[in-house]
Amino acid sequence: MAAPAYPAWVTRWVSGQWRNKKRPPTLRPPRALALADKVANRREQSTEATCITEMSVMMACWKQNDFNDTPCAEEIRMFYDCVAKAEKERKNQNEDTLSSRGNLPSSKVNKLLKRFPQITRYV
Repeated sequence: MAAPAYPAWVTRWVSGQWRNKKRPPTLRPPRALALADKVANRREQSTEATCITEMSVMMACWKQNDFNDTPCAEEIRMFYDCVAKAEKERKNQNEDTLSSRGNLPSSKVNKLLKRFPQITRYV
């Protein structure tokens, strides 16, 4: 097997070239490291669709009955119940909680940034 190829700076660092009063290059950020005053407003998209099974059962019933609602009343009621339940859960979800990915929504981040502004200069 061949030895892994490292960048040249790694080889110099390991060999001790920077130990004789030569330091590795310092990394300087192009701007001051500070948070912005606000973040972009992004709409949180739900990761999963709800009531897909109920909707497919309802549409299959419609197709079997030539799109007549009366024989499919039970399937339609089940679909609307599922939609109402999902809407209720979505409204009850508190904005303060983290999303499924573990991120805060942008509106909550903007509130926190307003509450704790960045210090840009000293008095």
